[in-house]
Amino acid sequence: MGIANIIPGVSGGTLALTMGIYEDLIGSISHFFTKLKENLKFLIPVFLGIGLSLLTMSSVISICFEKYTIPTTLFFIGLVLGGIPMLLGYVKKKKERKQISSYVIAFLTFSVVMILAFSEQIFGSGLGNVQLQNLNAAGYGLLFLVGVIAAATMIIPGVSGSLVLMLLGYYLPIVNTIKELVKMNDILKNGWILFVFGVGVLVGIVLISKLIEFLLEKFATKTYFGVLGFIIASVAAIPISVYHEIGAVPFSIMQSIMGILLLIVGYVIGVKLGGTEE
Repeated sequence: MGIANIIPGVSGGTLALTMGIYEDLIGSISHFFTKLKENLKFLIPVFLGIGLSLLTMSSVISICFEKYTIPTTLFFIGLVLGGIPMLLGYVKKKKERKQISSYVIAFLTFSVVMILAFSEQIFGSGLGNVQLQNLNAAGYGLLFLVGVIAAATMIIPGVSGSLVLMLLGYYLPIVNTIKELVKMNDILKNGWILFVFGVGVLVGIVLISKLIEFLLEKFATKTYFGVLGFIIASVAAIPISVYHEIGAVPFSIMQSIMGILLLIVGYVIGVKLGGTEE
């Protein structure tokens, strides 16, 4: 799940579903104090694994974006596309009638992502190019809020928390901060940045898990339609967000060919990861 959460386009919630631990995960978080000892036994190994994965994979992902921007971006787009069949499978399974409101919700989530992606053109200032090294109090408050938002999406099946970070312009800065901390560079500053973000993630997981549990129980079809709108928009938003954070990338025939192949590979992986639930 940690590896999934650091790769834009792959959902930690989806991995939890395919491994058969999703309901236990949501239940342990939502009712944490009800069976504290049992929940701790379940959650501690899971979150230790997630934390170790984030530390070990951050450098790999950062290098891939810097050195192989086009193939890496297309691979992530393939992963996003590969998650769509799983969500369509969920919607088809539900006996709820597909109401117009479901499609409206999908349109709204689609619109939100596109507004974020084109925020620079719409509002005159983009959400990309976030600088974490010289944050003021308001900046740390926003970083905490971003952590809460990222946590919410990390546990929704089919929605990638790291993709949301990318759309908000925080993905590469967070990954690079983790990488620098692993290298023991500027430990106090980088540690504090990740601490604030991490507290936001923990608070978000605790606060929103109950809401997600309620939505998936009572309004499953509408919830998954909202997820579909998010994912479809993400296909266009990923390259825009990469451009915001990295800048223009010189065209390369070799990297483009690699990118097309990795797009296909990413799609197949995405389909296979969700295949057990179809």
